[in-house]
Amino acid sequence: MSQQVAPIALRDLQRPVAGELERVREELRRIVAGDFPIIAEVNEHLLHMKGKLFRPTLLLLSSRAAGAEDPRAMILAAVVELIHLATLVHDDSVDHSVLRRGMPTVNALFSHQVAVIMGDYLYSRAIIELIRLDDLEPLRVLARVTNEMTIGEMRQLEAHDRLAYGEAEYDQLIRAKTASLLSGACEVGALRGRAEYRAALARFGMRLGMAFQITDDLLDYTEGEAVTGKPWGLDLREHKVTLPLIAALGEMTPGDRRLVAELMAAPEPGDALVADVVRCVTAAGGLEYARRRALGLAQQAEAELEILAPSAARDALRDSIAYAVERRS
Repeated sequence: MSQQVAPIALRDLQRPVAGELERVREELRRIVAGDFPIIAEVNEHLLHMKGKLFRPTLLLLSSRAAGAEDPRAMILAAVVELIHLATLVHDDSVDHSVLRRGMPTVNALFSHQVAVIMGDYLYSRAIIELIRLDDLEPLRVLARVTNEMTIGEMRQLEAHDRLAYGEAEYDQLIRAKTASLLSGACEVGALRGRAEYRAALARFGMRLGMAFQITDDLLDYTEGEAVTGKPWGLDLREHKVTLPLIAALGEMTPGDRRLVAELMAAPEPGDALVADVVRCVTAAGGLEYARRRALGLAQQAEAELEILAPSAARDALRDSIAYAVERRS
């Protein structure tokens, strides 16, 4: 993959599986349905948050690209999206976030208690659906992934000395928190294909997921709420140390490092302080370094697709790499 990657719209790479994605939406509504009023109300809110269904898309494309046509694919894709939704609901509650995709979070609209319980509800509905399939293999993959994501969240909470947080720890975190589910989606899609396809697509999803998260962390520095659906500089305001800052810290002057320490010590950093730190990170090359890392991972992801036979689905998976590293939201 070249250093200049053409941007691509998500709807373009979803085209080969557009019909199946409509079925995934129907399956989601069926699986989450609950006859308890507040559960029904929160479900309706979640289903209106207009998720992009990126992970279900990867699962369906992986299934096709691996020649692993599976009548359960739409249900499995819905389960993957449910697990993703559950993590978002819990993450927003842990972070006290008030916006997600430009809409109020469950914890902001209802309460933190409701958010925690709803996250548990979504996880349990996903497990029930997997058990109904009477096949241990997807359950084994997605149970492992869910556990990895939980440990990733705990790693983030336990990062006490923010400025000593290094790139190895960051990689470990994003591998668990984000990339593991994308990898799991690709692997589950290929379960009925050849073993080497399944392994390659699992590695593809892992590299893609890491590139996706690094790009997400870059957007926090470069784009505003109108683009990302969350306040600009939110990671810094929440004292989260991501790759742009990690890469920049070693190149900063002592004065700039003191500015970062001041931000980390401030309970609620103001706009001016956040803007100053963003300027320091940019000047020290942090954004450029993170961009190079994302592109390097994108190249590794693309290499994993070479084992697959040429197909429209394989082309769409390659397009998903460009989407991951070139998107603006």
